[in-house]
Amino acid sequence: MLRKRPKESDALENHHSTGHRRVHYRGPPQHVHRREFLFAAGRRRNGRTKVVLFRDQIQSACGFAQSATGPFYCPGDRKVYLDLGFFDDLQRRFGAPGDFAQAYVLAHEIGHHVQKLTGIEARVRQQQQADPSSANALSVRVELQADCYAGVWGHDAAQPGRAAKGEVELDPGDTDEALRAAAAIGDDRLQKLGTGRVMPEKFTHGTSAQRVTWFKRGFDSGDPQACNTFAAGR
Repeated sequence: MLRKRPKESDALENHHSTGHRRVHYRGPPQHVHRREFLFAAGRRRNGRTKVVLFRDQIQSACGFAQSATGPFYCPGDRKVYLDLGFFDDLQRRFGAPGDFAQAYVLAHEIGHHVQKLTGIEARVRQQQQADPSSANALSVRVELQADCYAGVWGHDAAQPGRAAKGEVELDPGDTDEALRAAAAIGDDRLQKLGTGRVMPEKFTHGTSAQRVTWFKRGFDSGDPQACNTFAAGR
C-alpha cells in the first residue's frame, strides 16, 4: 500500500462539470514526477498537466472518448483523462488490484505529458504521418517509453523516509502491483482475451513482457535517459 502523511498542499482541486471531475494535482503524483519534468521542461512555465476523471464518456481536445478508450493523454489540451471504470476492470477483469497498480497507470499517462514537453510526441506524429506503415511500431515505442517513465517515478517513490516528509512512499509489494498491471494490459494478453488470438502487426502498446521490461528499466535505474526506446531493441 502506498504510504503518505496527509498534507494540505496535496489536496485535490475538484470541479464538477457534466458528470466528470477535473482534478488539478498540487501534490503527488506530479511532485514525484519532478525528475522527468525538470529533464523535460527545463523549468519552463506551464509545464504542469491536469487530470480529468470520468466515467462512460467525455469530450476532450482530442475528440470524443468512451469508456472503451481507457485512460489517455491528450496532447491538444495537455490533460490526462482517467476513466474510473478502467480501474474497476484492472482489478476484476485483468487481475491487477492495488493502489500502486492504479498509480502506475496514472504515471504512465503523465509520462506521455513528458513526451509532449520534450518534443518526442510531435516528432513521432510527424514520422507516423510521413510513413503510415510505421505508425503502430512507433506507437509501441512511445508507449514503452511512458512505461519506463512510470518506472522512474516508482524509483523515486521507493526511497525510504518519503512518507515522513508528506510524500508518496512505496511499501513492500507495491512494485509487484505495478508489474502485474503492466503485464495485464500488454497487447498480446488483451488480444488473446478479446479475440482468442495474437496479432503482432496490430500491437500499439507492446507485449506484456515488453511493458514489464521497460517499467523495470526505469524503476531500477531511476534515470529518464535510460528510457530511450527509440535507440534500443524492444
